[in-house]
Amino acid sequence: MLHTPILDPVEAYALWAPSYPAHAHNPVMQAEERAMLSLLPHDLGGRNVLDAGCGTGRYMRHALRRGAARVAGVDLSRDMLQRAGGELHEEHRRAPVELLQGSLDALPVADAWADLAVCGLAVGHVEQLEPVLAELCRVTQPGGMVLCSDVHPTGHALGWLRDFTSGGRRYAVRHTAHLYSHWHAACAAIGLEIGCVLEPMLDLADIPAGAHFDPTALEVPVAIVYQLWRRP
Repeated sequence: MLHTPILDPVEAYALWAPSYPAHAHNPVMQAEERAMLSLLPHDLGGRNVLDAGCGTGRYMRHALRRGAARVAGVDLSRDMLQRAGGELHEEHRRAPVELLQGSLDALPVADAWADLAVCGLAVGHVEQLEPVLAELCRVTQPGGMVLCSDVHPTGHALGWLRDFTSGGRRYAVRHTAHLYSHWHAACAAIGLEIGCVLEPMLDLADIPAGAHFDPTALEVPVAIVYQLWRRP
């Protein structure tokens, strides 16, 4: 079996950005997105929304379509931010959009700016969970929601990789599994309350005919979604 190089996020997304789709492009992401959108308020009118680890702006688009007043996206990868700028060109007409380069544990956003902060499938790129959640708490208004997702720790234990192909070669992005106990401890330490936790499963309808995948994936959750609240 050929070795798959594990790259740090900046190096990985520099290679992946040119071909990275602007939508949920695989069955795991589709399962994750359904769970996230079920907790995302349908009416975001008058609200500021932050997408931390925004990538190509997937959740920024959903926020704009649900009426957000202002939307900001932060990502460590300049290449992904450039993709997001192009993908959000038409959506920008709905409301002001700002794209900022920065890390999840040092967000370039003012205190309590966001009514809602979203972080989709990005916390696993950071080794320490608590600094990320502390930043998401800081930039969210008291009483506001923080909505996070990650690849389920079960998948990490089974050896699944967040892999992609570039230039005909297979690579994977470095990922750290954060267990529920880690989330519980971090939230207790920084003033976030855990509201709802979802563990979506794959939908057979999302799996392309002839796809090669670990059949165990049909028996375990593939993502985990946390609805968190900053205490008033």
